[in-house]
Amino acid sequence: MQTVLFDQMMLHFRDEGPRDGRVVMFGNSLGTDLRVWDLLLPLLPQGLRIVRFDKPGHGLSDCPEAPYAMDELVRDAENLAEHLGLKDITFVGLSIGGLIGQGFAAKRPDLVKALVLMDTAAQIGTNDMWNTRVNAVRKGGIESLADPILERWFAPTYRNGQPAQMAAWRNMLTRTPAEGYIGCCQAIAAADLTESTRALTLPVMAMAGDQDGSTPPALVQATAELCNAAFHIIEDAGHLPCVEQPEVVAKLITEFLEATA
Repeated sequence: MQTVLFDQMMLHFRDEGPRDGRVVMFGNSLGTDLRVWDLLLPLLPQGLRIVRFDKPGHGLSDCPEAPYAMDELVRDAENLAEHLGLKDITFVGLSIGGLIGQGFAAKRPDLVKALVLMDTAAQIGTNDMWNTRVNAVRKGGIESLADPILERWFAPTYRNGQPAQMAAWRNMLTRTPAEGYIGCCQAIAAADLTESTRALTLPVMAMAGDQDGSTPPALVQATAELCNAAFHIIEDAGHLPCVEQPEVVAKLITEFLEATA
């Protein structure tokens, strides 16, 4: 178990692979922990240094009192990179992890050299939408929203064909501390990275599941166009294509790594 304290908050992470390998850093989605990448990682090229972490209020990391700010979440990624002595980072961000990646790349171009945006955008949803979700979680817990969230996360093929896996994903979601989930919702609600993402000059690749109900392909494509990113649609996938279509996602990331070597 690998942990570090930043401003009296414990951040849980995994740092795997050769110390001199090319660094690929992963930021996961709202309501998931770093295990969301488990199926994808074995399909990536050998020799990479893989770093992934649990956001505050998720996985094994501490759960500070809400609200959280996107700048704080970006600072956690920045602090972890500096703590581990990482450089020339390719950051792969899923959903809120993609917002963190955009913010990190804009703030620290000396550290982040390439960016993969997966089912994310420069601005996700509206304040009213996120406030409604926060109020629902406060009233009935995450369990009260689990069914519609899982429908946005996964395409029908996966939902209907993987009952044991669906039970596990539901557990991961509903066992996320409500305070951590709410804090990250509030960080997303206040985040509009349009201008800083438009100013990015590093190589970027974006992708979206064709059946994503959280960040639909058109929203992801609009962000890709902001920063001149290549854009790919992943067929038969929802919000977590790294889970539903890991082979397709791994191939795209591998090609991107080769192109940006």
